[in-house]
Amino acid sequence: MPRHFLEVDDLEPHELVEVLDLANDPDPPEVLDGRGAALYFEKPSNRTRNSMEMAVHQLGGHPVYVRDEEVGIDTRETAEDVVRTFASYHAVVAARVFAHSVLERMAAVSPVPVVNLLSDDAHPMQALADLLTIRSELGGLKGRCVAFVGDANNVWRSLAIGCAMSGAEVRLACPPGYAPSAANIDRVRLHGTVPLVVHRPVEAVDGADVVYTDVWASMGQEDEASNRRRAFEGFTIDAELVDHLAPTGIVLHCLPAHRGEEITAEVLEGERSRVWSQAANRMNAARGLLAWLLQR
Repeated sequence: MPRHFLEVDDLEPHELVEVLDLANDPDPPEVLDGRGAALYFEKPSNRTRNSMEMAVHQLGGHPVYVRDEEVGIDTRETAEDVVRTFASYHAVVAARVFAHSVLERMAAVSPVPVVNLLSDDAHPMQALADLLTIRSELGGLKGRCVAFVGDANNVWRSLAIGCAMSGAEVRLACPPGYAPSAANIDRVRLHGTVPLVVHRPVEAVDGADVVYTDVWASMGQEDEASNRRRAFEGFTIDAELVDHLAPTGIVLHCLPAHRGEEITAEVLEGERSRVWSQAANRMNAARGLLAWLLQR
């Protein structure tokens, strides 16, 4: 049976370490030599497409980028039929979708690994890059404190799960009404960490090793943008807030960034920022995961 990757904890903690180790391998195994990878996108993306295509290439494979209008999931063909067709030609299927249930349906019938490139529930590929960046910049994850300032969205959930699996403390500062669901808190708690949820950014950031943020209105939430800007007033990562980090603390952002909203240009481009290393690690993390999945 293939191993799928729909959320970070589809890996065991020791397997997560193996994936991160493979991500740093300067001479990765060409596990895709002569084979293809289907990259299905319901949502466009800069980092996800480029990182995945290059990771597949570095593993000796051929990436095929597929947009939704080409296959029409549940309009022209069911998700199950689409993934079975992809699997007829490709060694792995990776999908960036709106509804997480589409990935679950694909994984239920696919004879090859299915990888979540983003869904409304989770963004595990981003979390792998985040964990890889923290480990590389700070020398490890265990005992570190990661503070997220913003919406308890899919990025937060996957990051929190990955941090908990790695022995890191998780904090979240968000406005009332934007806290994690009880189910997502329980999902993190399963891995031995109870997230601290507060409503003042400085409480989350004080003494932390990492401060992380994301856009206030994600793709598909454009109608909520004005309300969210009002709700998140005071949650901008600025120089004053960064001063509350530990002396070696770093700033992360999964991008794209809205300078002046969730983060200031000064911080994004500042000496504590590691957002470009983090972006580069999207490719390295993808390469590590694919190598791990396909050499099994």
